[in-house]
Amino acid sequence: MMYDLLVVGAGPYGLSIASHAAAAGLNLRVFGRPMASWRDHMPGGMFLKSEPWASNLSDPAGRWKLDAYCAEQGMTARHAEPIPVEAFAAYGLWFARNAVPPVDERTIARVASHADGFTAVTEDGEALRARTVALAVGVMPFIEVPAALRGLHPTLVTHSSHHSDLGHLQGKDVTVIGGGQAALETAALLAEQGTRVRVLARAERLRWNDVPPALERSRWQSVRSPHSGLGPGWRNWFYSERPGLFRRLPEATRSRIAATALGPAGAWWVRERVERAVDLLPGHQVTAAAAVPGGLRLDLTDHRGARRSLETEHVIAATGFKAHRDRLGLLSTELRGSMAALPDGSPAVGHGFESSHPGLFLAGLVTASGFGPAMRFVHGATYTASTLVQGVRRRLGSTPVRGTVPVPGSGARSGAPSPVRG
Repeated sequence: MMYDLLVVGAGPYGLSIASHAAAAGLNLRVFGRPMASWRDHMPGGMFLKSEPWASNLSDPAGRWKLDAYCAEQGMTARHAEPIPVEAFAAYGLWFARNAVPPVDERTIARVASHADGFTAVTEDGEALRARTVALAVGVMPFIEVPAALRGLHPTLVTHSSHHSDLGHLQGKDVTVIGGGQAALETAALLAEQGTRVRVLARAERLRWNDVPPALERSRWQSVRSPHSGLGPGWRNWFYSERPGLFRRLPEATRSRIAATALGPAGAWWVRERVERAVDLLPGHQVTAAAAVPGGLRLDLTDHRGARRSLETEHVIAATGFKAHRDRLGLLSTELRGSMAALPDGSPAVGHGFESSHPGLFLAGLVTASGFGPAMRFVHGATYTASTLVQGVRRRLGSTPVRGTVPVPGSGARSGAPSPVRG
């Protein structure tokens, strides 16, 4: 069978795209472990940094929102009250059950192009053909670790996204590198379980987000600094609510904003937990690292050029992700090489999220240099899903293949879709 669309990835972006595509009548398949990053790559005890009202997955009717899930579960989803990551992951699974065709949880190992579209091969060897593909692979292919730490054994150095449980570090001496939310919340959780922990950051001082203003405010306050899915203020509002206009900015401007906007900062609600229990070393960066008995030695340089060393048992690099075309390893060498890239290495995408290779669409972090900082957050899934599916329909010529259309609740969570007459 030739499908209209294969959605590769089942996080907030992939599930949202699948919901819109199914509603449009496209013949599609969805692959990936639903909400895998949230279920498998974040320790228990973490919270969403985004506001609940800015953390919705997207279905065309707007029916399956986070507040609806919370109400069904007897929970609250209030402004300025962070949502536990576990609850958000459960919301994503609820969304998948209700708004998305059955998800095949196998991993797609390889995607290659052919004359009529694409061939995707699953981890166990099944080959599927599709006219278009939407890659919504999240952040895990793009893990970034400082050069000085690369090559050290994973018993000594890990990335923050490698941890779903920090318990094995209890009682140890751990250095967390980074100044953003992942670094600071990881450090707080480590300290609270009895780990001796320090945070080492390049910035001369750590930055903290303010408590958000009340949702209901005077007209003047709202005009002066409007709420948005990325925080208050007109600049954030533009990034959050107008990604299509953002894409019309000059390429150099877009790349600069994508690299610098909404930089490393801790949530207001984790600040006290960090400052009372964690050793803080701002203004330092690692210049070299080496294994030593019992752990590793870090050579540091501060912002004045002074040097020092410290020894620690383990390093967690909470140093983010770098979206780069060459890190899309599931694409065949030929397909990956055929994609145009921006100066920062990320793939170029058109106004419908289509890459320079016809029929290959991209979503999420990898599109931030095209559509702005919103693509780094769940909030960007709403614009992406509707716009990308419109792009898919244009590529298909608005004539989806007739046949079987998977619908929610139509059978097992993996395997072939159930037939629905179109």
